Amino acid sequence: MPDGVEVKQNGRILEVKLNKPKVNAIDIPMSQALGAAFAELRDNPDLWVGILTAEGEKIFSAGWDLKALNSGEVELDNWWETADYGDGGFAGLTENWNLNKPVIAALNGLVIGGGFELAMGCDLLIAAEHVEFGLPEMPLGMVPDAGALQRLPRRIPHNIAMEMFLLGRRMSADEAAHYGLVNKVVPKEKLLDQAREWAESIAWSAPLAMQSVKEVQRAIECVPLEDAFKKMRTENLPVYRKMLKSDDAAEGVAAFVEKREPNFKGE
Repeated sequence: MPDGVEVKQNGRILEVKLNKPKVNAIDIPMSQALGAAFAELRDNPDLWVGILTAEGEKIFSAGWDLKALNSGEVELDNWWETADYGDGGFAGLTENWNLNKPVIAALNGLVIGGGFELAMGCDLLIAAEHVEFGLPEMPLGMVPDAGALQRLPRRIPHNIAMEMFLLGRRMSADEAAHYGLVNKVVPKEKLLDQAREWAESIAWSAPLAMQSVKEVQRAIECVPLEDAFKKMRTENLPVYRKMLKSDDAAEGVAAFVEKREPNFKGE
């Protein structure tokens, strides 16, 4: 595990764990390893859902490894444009536009900087009770442009997002749940069990239907309602089109009529 990423397959679930002492800071090799892990989730038909978590209870991830940046690992001139983060952008998720399988984040410590941006690249967020979120880039003369600037004001009130950007204020897990930024807050000892419970539930659903949700949502985001319907009906959305004609769709209807559990195969 020299790249700081542990990957484990559990049936239809792929678990990806950050494990790089002391703060799970993400350098280029680690970002590339995360990209490879989520590419495996995307491309392996036997995998239907992913879980992202981290080792330890104090820090989920401190984000970009500034020590590695300062060491000369990356050319400082335009490093944000020239760095090879790997598949899916920084940390494998922040700009992953073709991962249609859902990813659950199990957040078990401070979620700050690029770690926060990585978490926002997930579809469902579960946080332990002691978790806090923060964006400390401003005192470094930088901005959180790996997803926070783009995603955070769309998920919480704009003025609260600006407080986090400009004043560096932290947000507790409970406050994040209040704003809908996280889906659920649980005791730390129940965090991974809750993530696995949700993943198991997803893993027994129709995979093409689940993947269609992400594909369609991505296509219609920020589009006026009438245009959203038109895009869904007319745009090239291959997973959605495949789902409409799938054996799984027929199986779901048949199972409902016959009052039995469906047997979905992703076909």
